[in-house]
Amino acid sequence: MTNAPRLRAPRQWLDPRVTTWWRVLVALPVAAMSALLLLLGLVIEAARWWLVAPGLAVAAVGGIAAVVLPRWWYRLHRWEVTDTAVFTRTGWFWQTWRVAPMSRIQTVDTTRGPLQRMFGLATVTVTTASSAGPVVIAGLADEQARDLAEELTRITDETPGDAT
Repeated sequence: MTNAPRLRAPRQWLDPRVTTWWRVLVALPVAAMSALLLLLGLVIEAARWWLVAPGLAVAAVGGIAAVVLPRWWYRLHRWEVTDTAVFTRTGWFWQTWRVAPMSRIQTVDTTRGPLQRMFGLATVTVTTASSAGPVVIAGLADEQARDLAEELTRITDETPGDAT
């Protein structure tokens, strides 16, 4: 099996708008939790200080996280497609490097959730004959995701093998 793809660092970056999408995903729950604690602290006078202080702390830590984490995540996440395989590197603390040979690909799906649509982003999910689950590339530009799905479909159609 000399033509088997080797694990290596993928070369493609996600779309830069993914950092804004991630900021919203981090900031919305933090803002909701902070607002709830502050509101309860204002309504329940006896509990004011032990609800307002944590609310402010959650807002401060969440604000810092919403600024710092998406930049860090953007530097870590990569993807690439060659004629022989799909390569991804994902994860924040525990990084996962995946190689999905074209001959193992079963389906290619493109998904756009409501927040992704707001930012013009999409997710490509490559389902393989693997117990590790699908290879997911989240944070691509919508048009790039469509082109990638078409390219993967074409390459896998031309690749010998039964995807099992």
